[in-house]
Amino acid sequence: MDDRRLLVGRFGAPHGVRGEVRLQSFTGDPGAIAGYAELSDVSGARQFAIRSLRHIKDNLFVARIDGIADRDGAERLTNVEIYVSRATLPAPAEEEFYLADLIGLSALDESRAPIGRVANVLDFGGGDILEIAPAGGGETLLFPFTKAVVPEIDVAAGWLIVAPPREVSGEAGGVDAPSSKN
Repeated sequence: MDDRRLLVGRFGAPHGVRGEVRLQSFTGDPGAIAGYAELSDVSGARQFAIRSLRHIKDNLFVARIDGIADRDGAERLTNVEIYVSRATLPAPAEEEFYLADLIGLSALDESRAPIGRVANVLDFGGGDILEIAPAGGGETLLFPFTKAVVPEIDVAAGWLIVAPPREVSGEAGGVDAPSSKN
């Protein structure tokens, strides 16, 4: 059984005095967080049940949480990250996967030679980035997670193909320096 816990949201500041709290959802369909069973903190010790969810904007909501009836209770949730057990999530559709399922996969180049292992999938707002721990050790490598750079993924077999951009693999001949005009 898969016992990994996946981050799906984070509680924010209290909203009003009746125990409501802001909730940021990290799920593909932000409102789907209300339907997940067994929400908990990172340790799994503290459970949360979303009683109601009101959309504010994008992936931000105001939520009522079972057992939280006043502002003090809501304040104690501020910045608590919300997790769900990977085993409770539905199987992804064909040619789809959970980003968390990529972590640990072998990263191979186009000739199937090992590059390393996927250490993490990062998102700083400009798109997902694969962090790969090189097979020979050293600093991790970062690659944009795009179809062009990662053309093949086989989660069941435990690998993905990485075709580094020409600028990274050295085929571009380096970065041109800006020219000066006289």
